[in-house]
Amino acid sequence: MSLILAMSAFALVMSVTPGPVNIVTLTSGANYGVARTLPFVSGATVGFTALLLVLGLGAAQLLESAPDLMRLIGALGAAFILYMAFKLVTADGALSESNGKRPGFTNGVLMQWLNPKAWIACVSGIAAFTTQNDFSSLALFCTLYFFICYAGVGVWAVIGRQAQFLIRSETRLKGFNRVMGAALAGVGVYLLVL
Repeated sequence: MSLILAMSAFALVMSVTPGPVNIVTLTSGANYGVARTLPFVSGATVGFTALLLVLGLGAAQLLESAPDLMRLIGALGAAFILYMAFKLVTADGALSESNGKRPGFTNGVLMQWLNPKAWIACVSGIAAFTTQNDFSSLALFCTLYFFICYAGVGVWAVIGRQAQFLIRSETRLKGFNRVMGAALAGVGVYLLVL
C-alpha cells in the first residue's frame, strides 16, 4: 500500500506543478472553457502515459547511451514550446468559446513527447518505482499516473475557466494570452540555453 501512495504522490506533484502543458491548459480553459479543453487534456494524459510506458519498457536505458538523442529531443521540445507560445501571444482575444483554433488532442500528445519536464518525470519515476523485468510495477505506475495526470492537468482547465471573470473583455483576454504566451516562451528559451 505504501508503494501505491508513494507512486500517487509523485504523480500528483508532477502533474499539478506548473509546466508547459499546464500553462497551455490554463490558457485554453480561460479562452475556450473546460469542455473544449478536454481534448488537449486527454491528449496530454495519453501522451504522457504512453511515454512513461515506452521508457519503462527499456527505452530509458537506450537513451542513457545516446546523449545526443536526448539533446535533440530537448531542442525539438523547446522549439515546439516556443511555437505554442507564439500561438498564445498572437491569439485574437475573441470572447466566444466557439471561435479560434484551440489546442487539441494531437497538440497534447506532442507537447508531452517534446516536453523535457515529462521526460524527467518519466525517467525519475521509473527509476524510483519500477524494477527491471517487472512489468507489474510499471503497469501499476502507468495506471495510477493516467488517472492522476488527467485530474491534475484538468484542474488547470477549471482554474482557467474560473479566471474568465477577471478577463471579461477582449483586451484583457488578449493581455492574459500574451502574459501566458510570454511565460511559455520563457520556459522554451530556458530549455534552449539549459
